[in-house]
Amino acid sequence: MAQCKVCFRHCELGEGQTGFCGARININGEVTAKNYGKLTSLALDPIEKKPLNRFFPGSKILSLGSYGCDLRCPFCQNSEISWSDKALSCDGQLSYYSPEEILAAAKCHKKDGNIGAAFTYNEPLVGWEYVRDTAKLIHKAGMKNVLVTGGTAELWVLDELSEYIDAMNIDLKSFSADTYKNVLKGDLDMVKAFISKAVMNCHVELTTLIVPGMNDSEGEMRQISSWIAELCYKSQKDIPLHISRFFPRFKMTDRKATDIGLVYHLADIAREKLKYVYTGNC
Repeated sequence: MAQCKVCFRHCELGEGQTGFCGARININGEVTAKNYGKLTSLALDPIEKKPLNRFFPGSKILSLGSYGCDLRCPFCQNSEISWSDKALSCDGQLSYYSPEEILAAAKCHKKDGNIGAAFTYNEPLVGWEYVRDTAKLIHKAGMKNVLVTGGTAELWVLDELSEYIDAMNIDLKSFSADTYKNVLKGDLDMVKAFISKAVMNCHVELTTLIVPGMNDSEGEMRQISSWIAELCYKSQKDIPLHISRFFPRFKMTDRKATDIGLVYHLADIAREKLKYVYTGNC
């Protein structure tokens, strides 16, 4: 048996066994990234799509993703390449891209406004080794690295990457420990700890998707914005918050899209505490 130590689950894996995330595997007694270099998506995106509104606005970034996730959000917008049965069984069908090949692609797209690489689409931290190896090369070439993550990882993972990551967008999906545990299959305390340390290392923007009946109350938004405001004070940095509208997806197709007026109202509440608040999907 070998123990994976990336997230709070600390999965105990037998030889050849894959963890909860579907991306980490025990090979010869060592837990490693099964999805290393195996990409499901590669695209040149506007930086604002990450979303990052206050990090090189107007630029573009080469965005890449693999498969696997350590959460189980029933409203996942990227389930086809994240943690659906189809996604977690796609390993043998994927093309391999070495860190050197990603660097070459990033350089090639400089002429199109590309500033570097963004690790996104699935949960990049379940394959943190590939993020590290690729981001290191991107940095050496004088380009930027972006991490888009749910933040469900031990702090040592962040330490492995922090030297090479210039900006992050981190999901703060709820401020309820019960919601994280029972709906998302995650851990709120781990996410808060990850965010708290990340803001000390690089530019960070946060995203909260407003899901009807889950996290759409004024009270929860006041909790979220107050906690972020405390982080702003401690770090002496402004931390933008993106408040996004939910659309029926994956296993939550029975719910209506978030009322646009509610998204705007919750954004106004957040602005009572925060300098930069953006609305999305509206």
